[in-house]
Amino acid sequence: MHSLRPLIAGLIFAPLFALAALAQDADAPGSSDFPLIPRYEGAVIKFWETSAYDAYTLLLGPVGLATDGEPEPEKTLELEGRFTEILYRGPEKRSSLEVFRNYEAALTKAGFETLFTCSKKDCGPRFRQLINPGARFDGLLYDNERHYIAAKISRPEGDAYLALYVTSFEPENRPFVYMAITELAPMEDKMVVVEASEIQETMARDGKIAIYGILFDFDQASILPESKAQIDQLAAMLAAEPALSVLIVGHTDGQGAFDYNLSLSQRRAQSVVDALAALGIASERMTPAGAGMVAPVATNRTDEGRARNRRVEIVELVRN
Repeated sequence: MHSLRPLIAGLIFAPLFALAALAQDADAPGSSDFPLIPRYEGAVIKFWETSAYDAYTLLLGPVGLATDGEPEPEKTLELEGRFTEILYRGPEKRSSLEVFRNYEAALTKAGFETLFTCSKKDCGPRFRQLINPGARFDGLLYDNERHYIAAKISRPEGDAYLALYVTSFEPENRPFVYMAITELAPMEDKMVVVEASEIQETMARDGKIAIYGILFDFDQASILPESKAQIDQLAAMLAAEPALSVLIVGHTDGQGAFDYNLSLSQRRAQSVVDALAALGIASERMTPAGAGMVAPVATNRTDEGRARNRRVEIVELVRN
């Protein structure tokens, strides 16, 4: 009877080990390939995340070291749109170069245009610090096995940009493929226009109001045309309150450099003043002010929080 115990244990546990191995090699729950880019044979998705609208900095050149010790990319492209991240764990006994060459061929076949590519040291000493800010690789990356391509495809529904990074790292000596795909698209306009009467009531009660219906071009101070309805309502409120002087305060989210956001928010506030002045509101009643990222109303860790922090506030200015 004793001699049967190892056999019985093997019969019981072998399927469990097989199931564990299969589970390890299964795609992450809810994940999927990006429709235009097939996966390398035998690869599995270890991480997958998508958001309807986000910003991404596409690297288009090597990344060196700035005088302040921070990574300094030679060239970048700022993108906004639907954003998808995918991390594939490749099969054993395949080199990162072989996998990368397969992807190069697949991208060409799909109609992608190469914007920049680099390998190994040509990518620069600080490249991987910026290519993967989410730290999706949990291990020691091999810089001498890395390969990168930035590519673009033009489509009727909007251009799509791809950052693809192939490398290997300890403790798993196998290729890993990281993709960041940005599909350019205008942000869905879900902001409700605040009527002049509501602005007037809120100002009388609180002395200020946050306005989310004034939108700007990405990284710019120019007001988007879809902001007209909200600008008109704000002008109507100021016209109805001729004795009211206000601060027009621009707020940004927490992304980017402090000084730059401070300057951007000041320029955006000035744009709002100029738009209201064009509608007949006296400029001396309005003082533009940039608050940058210093007064968030929500966390900057999520898309939703950052959207709440990007706003224009109208603040009553009491003159003595």
